Amino acid sequence: MATLFNKFQQAVGVLAKSTTFAKNPRQLQFEADVNKLFMYTSYYRLGREAEETDAEEIIEMAGKATLSEQQKQVQENIHYQVENFCSLMDGILLPDVRNNESGSQSTSPPPRRSGLTFAIGSNNAFPAADTPLVPETKPLKLNEVSQRLMDQMGYTLEIKPSVIPHKDAGQGCFIKGEADVGTVLAFYPGVIYSPAFYRYIPGYPKVDSQNSYLITRYDGTVINAQPWGLGGESREVWNGSYTPAVKANSKAAENGSDRLWKALSKPLEGSGEAKDVLERRNPLAFGHLANHPAKEMTPNVMICPYDFPLMAKDLRPYIPNISFGDSGEIKMKRFGSFWFKTGSKNGLEAPVLKTLVLVATRSLCNEELLLNYRLSNSKRRPDWYTPVNEEEDRRRWS
Repeated sequence: MATLFNKFQQAVGVLAKSTTFAKNPRQLQFEADVNKLFMYTSYYRLGREAEETDAEEIIEMAGKATLSEQQKQVQENIHYQVENFCSLMDGILLPDVRNNESGSQSTSPPPRRSGLTFAIGSNNAFPAADTPLVPETKPLKLNEVSQRLMDQMGYTLEIKPSVIPHKDAGQGCFIKGEADVGTVLAFYPGVIYSPAFYRYIPGYPKVDSQNSYLITRYDGTVINAQPWGLGGESREVWNGSYTPAVKANSKAAENGSDRLWKALSKPLEGSGEAKDVLERRNPLAFGHLANHPAKEMTPNVMICPYDFPLMAKDLRPYIPNISFGDSGEIKMKRFGSFWFKTGSKNGLEAPVLKTLVLVATRSLCNEELLLNYRLSNSKRRPDWYTPVNEEEDRRRWS
């Protein structure tokens, strides 16, 4: 298996420099990333018993397949893993129906519960009319769910002090256990904003001044993980509401330009009426806590756009994101650094949730997840930031 992986790594390096990629720098970087993800996630699908001919076939396909074909295959590869993860989570958290049935034959049956109470649990038998029903789950804590997931899947995530040697590193996200290259290791949780709803992001227009948990997909979709925090201890109706802390000296630091921006571009208020039943005890919903590698360190994960199909309702509780407003229903077109509405989305297209996951770029074992942040070189970057590849940073934000 190690020999096959070396072949994939060599192919990744060669194809990323191929002249077949688009000439536009931003598009070139996007296509190079998709190409890497195609090979990494396809390598995972091969499994440990893969043969060399299978690996060579995938490498050949990576050089010939169109961008759309590769994107489609990446989505299928990621969804395959997500389905497996959700199935394991169901087994861990959902009540054992067989035990319930055998228990019902007891001579002293428990007090009769209405169908509504049984469906949503005894703690919320009378929800508000506009509140989704929350199914009953086992009363397990997040750490218990995490351990059971590791026992069955071979890995989970844990949060502890980072090994990055700078004072701002704080907590880091670590894999506990082992995972192969191409494994989906983490979800990037939080509230999803399409370009049509940028002005609703807390702190707009300087959204990142007090929030380091924002990430942007190539298509302009922004995910704000700050409201998710460290998850929770139940399955609940989650709307992403969160009031960010304000720095004590923020007013003193304002200059005339800051005050003008605040006056002209005050963030719009509104919740977007987003409201979904999500499993807050999700052991993999910590992608926002992956740190950027320090100098002389190498990233071991990369971000991958994942369009979760909303029709897969059984899987929905385990996707730790909600979409602000009708983010998936408005089409936007980019002109330079500006986005404009261009009409409604085709009603024939299946609705999706535009999320991100973190994918392993090599085999990992009990170590910290390191993600190349690719911060824009057009702005002043933090002192701790050391570019992994300056050229990739430039292309990403060109």
